[in-house]
This record gives sequence, structure tokens and C-alpha cells, in this order.
Amino acid sequence: MKKLLFLTVAMLGLTLVVRAEDKKLEGEAVCAKCQLKTADKCRAAVTIKTADGKTETYLSEANDEAKALHKEICQGGKPAIVEGSVSEKDGQKIITITKFEIKK
Repeated sequence: MKKLLFLTVAMLGLTLVVRAEDKKLEGEAVCAKCQLKTADKCRAAVTIKTADGKTETYLSEANDEAKALHKEICQGGKPAIVEGSVSEKDGQKIITITKFEIKK
């Protein structure tokens, strides 16, 4: 009986995990602290317009690519294409950046 209960709880836990999905986002790369005023520390973020005209914001997960992007956009956002795995954490969309390009 204990095994069955354990397996049931384990299976339910697996279904609640939000899986990361690779995406390419095209929008405005900005600093979450300086431009968006939504973070305590500087952090790269990408804002995109959805098909229905709404704005979505993806915060970057700390890694070398996110730091490099942040150096480019702190104190002034720039149009960019950002690639990486997207997930959700604490109700916020998160992107772990694998590649980015500042549009000119």
C-alpha cells in the first residue's frame, strides 16, 4: 500500500513540472531594473508583442549569455533576437539564453 501511495504521489509530481521549451523571441531587450523597474538588481529581459497586441516579458536566467546581453542593453534597450529555453517560475516567464543578436 505504501508503494502504491508513493508511486501515485511521484506520478502527480511529474505532471506538475513545467517543461522548458526552446524558443526564438524577437522583441526589445531591456534591463529589468533600469527600464522595467521590476527587479532589485540589473537583469536582462526581453519584451515581445503577442499576436493580440499584448506585451509579454521574459526575464533572463543568470548565465554568460545573459550577462553579455545585459552589457549591451543596460541603460537603453535595443531590438534583439534571443534564443533559449523558456519556462515559468513563480508566475514569471524565464528564458535561459543560448544565443542572442542585437538588431541594427
